Amino acid sequence: MTDIVISGTGLFTPAQSIDNEELVQAFNSFVDLHNAEHRSAIESGEMEALEHSSSEFIENASGIKSRYVMDKEGILDPTRMCPNINERSNEDPSIQCDISVDAARQAMAMSVKDAADIDAVIVACSNLQRAYPAVAIEVQQALGIDGFGFDMNVACSSATFGIQQARDSIANGSANCILVVNPEICSGHLNFRDRDAHFIFGDVCTAVIVERADQATGNDQYKILGSRLQTSYSNNIRNNFGFLNRGDQSGIGQPDKLFKQNGRKVFKEVCPMVATHISNHLADLGLEAESLRRMWLHQANLSMNLLISRRVLGRAATPEEAPTILDEYANTSSAGSVIAFHKHRADLVTADLGVLCSFGAGYSIGSIVLEKI
Repeated sequence: MTDIVISGTGLFTPAQSIDNEELVQAFNSFVDLHNAEHRSAIESGEMEALEHSSSEFIENASGIKSRYVMDKEGILDPTRMCPNINERSNEDPSIQCDISVDAARQAMAMSVKDAADIDAVIVACSNLQRAYPAVAIEVQQALGIDGFGFDMNVACSSATFGIQQARDSIANGSANCILVVNPEICSGHLNFRDRDAHFIFGDVCTAVIVERADQATGNDQYKILGSRLQTSYSNNIRNNFGFLNRGDQSGIGQPDKLFKQNGRKVFKEVCPMVATHISNHLADLGLEAESLRRMWLHQANLSMNLLISRRVLGRAATPEEAPTILDEYANTSSAGSVIAFHKHRADLVTADLGVLCSFGAGYSIGSIVLEKI
């Protein structure tokens, strides 16, 4: 079988950011406005008063301290509580295309690839801004790439699932080099009026070049030793937004059309699934957990990552072994583990091993075992 490598990564980070204090101030102002508007119903017991949030609550619950966003003004407006992102003309590049191209050019430069070297584009993310035409085909055109492109969505596992699709396409001869991009504008599907969720997500875009090892020329290559995917149906993380919503007017604008989760159940059920998934994947490749130099885990919740890494390694992981970026970026859905990989691999040397792992709605889990070459 042809060896296949990841030879480049890219990261687009929005210019604007929101720290916890700013977010809490906006949320608490919204709560005060809501409770004042509905005072009579609250006093009569017909409605429960909303509770304030706090920076301490957010950091204790998640480990998140800040997040990057495409627009902070709309999010921090207590009368709006969502980003201002204007629709564009069909003749102009879409916003997901723009940020994908930015991240893609970085990955292409790192892997020493130009448009003529790339055979396909996969856009893999948790939410796409339109049904069709595929954003991947728009990115393909913007970069001047021949070949094919398609979009895919496996929520927070989209990036790892996309990397496996790229690997499989190269292995079966459909392509030699594939660009995988993850344009995650998560602020667009986050309910900033929900105390339990208003702090979770940030915006970002990552890109990865996957190609045949015998054609790779970049200076920072990682051989894919194995990839494994797993899904198991659950309603504990859900977003009911879709094209059929207009068929029932009563549901339009309801909270279930945005991100919603049962966080405690997710923690209890997903952590052991992910730890077992990684451990079994390593064992099937004939590798010991102790041989891992790095675990680039999905960046959803610090406590989840500490527990998963402890179960895999049999001890507490050091910050170097399981790096964290969610304190700065928050949960960026499928892009989180790729950000960790992008930012925390410069110290690795030839033959060092690592695992790139994402997990989330579905439930879905994807793991890519990598060797520095």
